[in-house]
Amino acid sequence: MRASVIQIAVNEDESVEARRRRVTALVREQAGADLVVLPELWTTGAFAYEEFGREAEPLEGPTYEAMAKAASDAGVWLHAGSIPERDPSGPLYNTSLVFSPSGDLAAAYRKIHRFGFDKGEAVLMDAGTELVTVRLPATTLGLSTCYDLRFPELYRGLVDAGAETLVVSAGWPERRRSHWTLLAQARAVENQSFLLACATAGTHAGITQAGHSIVVDPWGEVLAQAGAGEEVLTVEFDPGKVATTREQFPALKDRLLGLQPPRRP
Repeated sequence: MRASVIQIAVNEDESVEARRRRVTALVREQAGADLVVLPELWTTGAFAYEEFGREAEPLEGPTYEAMAKAASDAGVWLHAGSIPERDPSGPLYNTSLVFSPSGDLAAAYRKIHRFGFDKGEAVLMDAGTELVTVRLPATTLGLSTCYDLRFPELYRGLVDAGAETLVVSAGWPERRRSHWTLLAQARAVENQSFLLACATAGTHAGITQAGHSIVVDPWGEVLAQAGAGEEVLTVEFDPGKVATTREQFPALKDRLLGLQPPRRP
């Protein structure tokens, strides 16, 4: 399976429409890949809080339309990162979109864990409530977004739902880059899954972004990692390694907590 992880910078001097055109072109260039992944909130920037409300879109808005066509033109499965979604009833969500090679929407995931500690995203956006997986021909994706990476129980839930390849779309800050790499490897190892994590580069809203998008295998080995700048990270991997790893080292079968209610004495 071939995946392209597109690490882009969210430049403040570039309009949302111009960035949308640039990203669309980058996706089209990945024809021949099986899966393409974009970062979190690339239309606005993950820390550009004042832009969330101004640039929020309905689910089937301009970014949806552009990404659906890009997926179809390239003939790829496209995890189109996330957008600030305006629900018809009013709330905002940080919503990831996944499109099939025909351009159909395969899944939408509303970010469950919002970052901000009582400010920023945590107060401007509502939380999603549902775990989301997507079945591809060769593997099942488990969807997550940025701050979700710090919550291992979410990934256990995705694995229980059949996930074999975990995808993280993020806008992670440079000052906590060491956590980014450590947690990516930990989530892959503990769930015996591939993990593809796509982050933004550059600086926006005064926050330097970590970049360093990463692909990790079920043993925790880093298959590829980007640098700090804009980059397309392309990697080939065998999804069958998940089943092999889980058979050779069946740690998931030894789970005791979280599987059933405790017995009463």
